[in-house]
Amino acid sequence: MRFLLLGADGFLGRHVATALRALPNGELVTGGRRTGHSLRLDLATAQVPQVATALAALAPDVLVNCAGAVSGSALHQAEVNARGPAVLVEALQLACPKARFVHLGSAGEYGAVEPGVALGEDAVPRPVGIYGATKLAGSLAVAGGELDAVVLRVFNPVGPGSPAASLPGRLATELAARPGGVVTVGDLSAYRDFVDARDVARAVALAATALGELPRILNIASGQAQPVRAIAEGLVAAAGFTGRIEESGSGSERSAAVSWQQADITAAGKALGWQPEIPLDRTLRDLWQACAR
Repeated sequence: MRFLLLGADGFLGRHVATALRALPNGELVTGGRRTGHSLRLDLATAQVPQVATALAALAPDVLVNCAGAVSGSALHQAEVNARGPAVLVEALQLACPKARFVHLGSAGEYGAVEPGVALGEDAVPRPVGIYGATKLAGSLAVAGGELDAVVLRVFNPVGPGSPAASLPGRLATELAARPGGVVTVGDLSAYRDFVDARDVARAVALAATALGELPRILNIASGQAQPVRAIAEGLVAAAGFTGRIEESGSGSERSAAVSWQQADITAAGKALGWQPEIPLDRTLRDLWQACAR
């Protein structure tokens, strides 16, 4: 079975690549903007005919899309998150109509809900910003097509290699740089559903190899909301940090608009036999160890 992974250079993409390489009787080829990939592809500018030609040559059994833009202008996010998946759907229909398409969506597509509510896949999406809206458009393009496709709506992924632009990645870096100093962060009182990136990668591998048709959308999360403050506390414990965390900085406007998110992951358990396995404290220890090397 041949897997084509897009976004292999990114945080989740690297973990997914590891999971796909570990599958028996599988072959992994990758695509991205940088050199060294079997397919050089920029979703912001890709055109259907050229992508279809490249896909026909590679002949993947499964296309996995981990590519996405979490920041940048509204135009850039729309090009990568919304237009990009739509281009892939049309190109795959032309070149490899029997291939499976596994696309990574985002919890940002759901938007704000009442505290205590566990979001099922049937929840009405109400994204609160450009990122969530563009990710939702891309997911709808994938889920609404005729391909054998599934959107994995990933909640808040954390783990070794967390990007510096994310709270866990930035905080781990600053704790290492100021072991006895003051680290300033934004408000940490919101609740999020954190999931280990390696558990996400395992869900992708299961979705890529599952027999039969899958639900169009599956939540991938821990199924438990925790305060964002738990990230800081876990990293402080892992680092043996003796300084002080101050919540006096400015945080993400996108995050501030959503005070609570928790997923219902029942459907992923039924469809994929998947459950999260790595607890948050281990995730944060592994993140710290990777950052401290």
